[in-house]
Formats: sequence, C-alpha cells, structure tokens
Amino acid sequence: MNIRERLKANRSTTTDAFELFDFLEPINVDFMIGNWKGESFHTNHPMDGLLEAYHWYGKRFENPEDVHPLVFSTLRGGVTTVNPALMGSALNVPMPKSAIVGRIFQTLLPLLTTSRSTARLRMTSYRGKSSATMIYDQLPINDVFRKIDQDAVLGVMDLKGMTMPFFFILHREHGREQLLEGGQS
Repeated sequence: MNIRERLKANRSTTTDAFELFDFLEPINVDFMIGNWKGESFHTNHPMDGLLEAYHWYGKRFENPEDVHPLVFSTLRGGVTTVNPALMGSALNVPMPKSAIVGRIFQTLLPLLTTSRSTARLRMTSYRGKSSATMIYDQLPINDVFRKIDQDAVLGVMDLKGMTMPFFFILHREHGREQLLEGGQS
C-alpha cells in the first residue's frame, strides 16, 4: 500500500504510523503558518475520534510565537480557540465519544475560550529529523509535523508520560479568513 492509500484508509497501527511518519520529509516553521483543519489518524489510540466528537476544527498558526492548538467549531457555526491548560486533565481520563457529550461540550466552550496564544512553533529533532514542532505553553506536549504534500501534514502528539503517541492529519485551508474576536468568530 502506498502513502496515499495508507493515509486515505485513516487506520494503522502505531508501528506502521511511525514508519509512515519517518518516511515523510521534515518541514520548517514557516510552512505551518496559516489555518489548518484537523482529523485523527487512527492507530487504536484512546484519543482516536475524540477531538472530532467534541467538534475540534483544527489549529491556527499566526506566526512562530502565536499559535492556537485547539480550535473548535461553535454551536453557531463559527470557531473559537480553547485554552489547552483547561483541558489538560482530560488527557489522563477516558472521555466519552458521543454526539450528546460533544454538544454539551460546545455549550461549555465560552468557559474554555481564550484569545491568547497558547503555543509556539520551533524546530526540534524527533526520531532522527529536525522538523517544525508546536510546543504547548502550559502542558508537556509537543506536536511534531512531517510533510504529506503542500497542503497536508502528519502530526504526532508527544505527551510526556503517554505510552502511545496520538497521530493526526492537518489540511491547509486556502482563502478562508478566520477573524477571532475574544476567541470566537
């Protein structure tokens, strides 16, 4: 199975996902600037599909110092940025993946939003290659990116203490301006 087929299947083992990740070329920080729509890359990780159930939209990279790692869709059809520090404890607790819980989460978004940047971009070395990495400000998480093509990257969430990494895909958005006022648009 070639890379495109493996990515389209959106299902793999952690070992196979790392094989694919290691094959992809690294990228620089500037490549990541912009708005990105996200989706899980399923490897039988407890977080597979979790972010989507909670209406995760993606990530926004304004510049190397101003990054919004958790952009969610609102009930009104806009997007808002969430402070990851307010959700950090959820990484250690099994979370339900249901439409009802996702809607409840959306109603709580105003309590979790922030207009402030909560991460930054740097080049780091991971698995033998230096590539763009999103470093969370208040959590021990690094998201490392590798290039699928000009408009897509494969990311791996490296969380201190997590036994299995979480993989995800980001797709670059073109021609969509997202104005976030007070964390919402």
